Amino acid sequence: MTQQGIFNHLIEQLMALPGVGRKSAQRFAFFILKMEPEAAKNIGRAIIDVKDRLAFCKICNNITEHEICNICTSPKRDTQKVVVIEEPSTLHIIERTGEYKGLYHILLGALAPLPGAKTCAPSIENLIERLEKGGIKEVIIATNPTIEGEATAIYLTRLIQPLGITVSRIAFGIPVGIDIEYADEVSLVKSLQGRREIDPL
Repeated sequence: MTQQGIFNHLIEQLMALPGVGRKSAQRFAFFILKMEPEAAKNIGRAIIDVKDRLAFCKICNNITEHEICNICTSPKRDTQKVVVIEEPSTLHIIERTGEYKGLYHILLGALAPLPGAKTCAPSIENLIERLEKGGIKEVIIATNPTIEGEATAIYLTRLIQPLGITVSRIAFGIPVGIDIEYADEVSLVKSLQGRREIDPL
């Protein structure tokens, strides 16, 4: 592979990251090229380490070094409540508030409200299977206050309510269009405390 081919290959790989277009990928590639060799290798090793040692929890999709995460296995959690969120990063924000003591289910995405668009259907199927096993009394939907998040909340409500489980939605002290992971902790606590039960659809 030529030197230009090597550089272009790096750009193409960086473009696989979400939100990274060609210009951003080129900027990152030039930055990596200018880095000290050991610093660049550290990034590579960190990526390999993540892929080798971490995975998604088989129950909730949280990030874990084991098959089941420490939240799902903890005897101190309220197993009758499940908060549904889009990404693992949101879990850590909620945990920092100290307000919520239940379990989680992470969708790893949201439904795109466009015909034929890719959805997080496998994670939703896993959630429904989990609920059908019994024991869970309330599902708190905490998807982002975006078009995709609202579409996901409505879809989930229609699937869950026939199971006889209470479905609630967090209240929004969080600005519309802002991902929950960027909300301040005070707003997030108020949103959890002020959650409202969703009427049957």
